[in-house]
Amino acid sequence: MSTKVTLRQKPISGKRQSLYLDFYPAIINRKTGKPTRREFLGFFLFDKPKDATDKLHNEETLQIAKQIQQKRENEINKPEVYSLHEREQLRINELGEKCFIQYYKDSIAKKKGRSKAKWDTTLKYLISFTGGSLKFSDLNKKTVSDFKEFLLTSQRFQRGEGVLANNSARLYFSAFKSMLKQALNEEYLQKDISKQTENIKYNEVNRNFLTLEELNLLVKTDCKIPILKNAALFSAMTGLRHSDIFKMVWSEVEFIEGNGYFIKFTQQKTGGNEMMPISEQAYGLLGERRQPIDKVFDGLKYSAYWNSTLENWILKAGITKDITFHCFRHTYATLQLSQGTDIYTVSKMLGHRDLKTTALYTKVVDKLKRDAANKINLNF
Repeated sequence: MSTKVTLRQKPISGKRQSLYLDFYPAIINRKTGKPTRREFLGFFLFDKPKDATDKLHNEETLQIAKQIQQKRENEINKPEVYSLHEREQLRINELGEKCFIQYYKDSIAKKKGRSKAKWDTTLKYLISFTGGSLKFSDLNKKTVSDFKEFLLTSQRFQRGEGVLANNSARLYFSAFKSMLKQALNEEYLQKDISKQTENIKYNEVNRNFLTLEELNLLVKTDCKIPILKNAALFSAMTGLRHSDIFKMVWSEVEFIEGNGYFIKFTQQKTGGNEMMPISEQAYGLLGERRQPIDKVFDGLKYSAYWNSTLENWILKAGITKDITFHCFRHTYATLQLSQGTDIYTVSKMLGHRDLKTTALYTKVVDKLKRDAANKINLNF
C-alpha cells in the first residue's frame, strides 16, 4: 500500500498558516524511530498578503513546499526514481543527524579492561563540553580544536580540585580522536577531521623518588598513622599503586612452598591480571593474617589529612623532597633498575603493558650514573 503525502496548513499566530506534510498511513520518523502522521516544514504563508512582497513570499514558499511534498512522496513510495548519488546523499544526511555522544556511549559500552577508565573519563569531559548532545553533521575542525582547548583548561573530575594535568588532557584528547577515526571508518563522518588538529604534546614528568638510605630513614621514623607507613613502604618494596594496595584482600596473598610469597590480583588502573612475587620483608609489613575477604590494609584512606600526615612523616625523617604516595612506586622502579634488574623484568613487575612506559625510569637512572661519575675529581 502506497503512502499518500498531502500538503496542509495549520493556523498560527500573526495571521499566518504553518505548512506541514500529512502522511496516510503513518510513516516512521527517521529521528525518533516512532510512527508519525505529520512533518512540519518550518515554512508559513500569510493569510491576507498586505503587499506584493507578501504575495511573492506566499508564491515562492508554496512552490518550495510542493517540491518537498513531491520529493517525500517519491522517497517513500518510489525509491527507484532516485539516482545512486541521491540515495547515497540521503544516507549520509541521515547519519549526520545521529548523535555523536550517543555513538560514543554505545561504542565504549563494549570496551573492557585497562582502557575502560580512559574512555569513561573522556566521555565525562565530552558531555561537559557539549552539554550531552552533538550531531555528526556539526563535527568539524573547529569542534575538535575547541575540545582540545577545553581539555587544556578544564578542572579535573578526580582527586579534588585543580586544572587537568597536561598529560591527562593528552590521553583524553587521543581517545576522542580515536573515536573520530572509528566513526570515519564506519562512514558516520566523510572527512578525517582528527588529522586537522595536532595532538597535545607530552610533558616530561618529574618522577621524584627516594634513595635506599632515605627509605631506611623512614623505616626508623615513627608515623602518626602506622598503617600509612606500612602501606608506603610496601609500595616501595613492590611497586604497587595506592589503589591496588587499598583494595587488596587476604585471599590474594599466597605462599607457595619453594617459591615464597605472591600476590594474585587484578590491577585497578589497567585491569590486567597479575601474579607478583614479594619478599619476606614485604610480607612482614602486612601484619597478622585475617579472613580471606578482609582487606590487608584495613582502614587505609586517601584524603588531604592522610596526605598531610605522609608529608609530616617524611619531613620528620629529615627528607625535604616533594614526595607523594605514588613516589614510592617510582622509588621501586628506580632502585630496581639502578641495582641492575633488567628493564623487561621491572616492566612486568610494575604491570606495564608498554616497555616505553618503563623506559622513562631509565633516564632517571642514567642521571644517577652521571652524577656518580662526576663525584670523583682528582687534583692534577
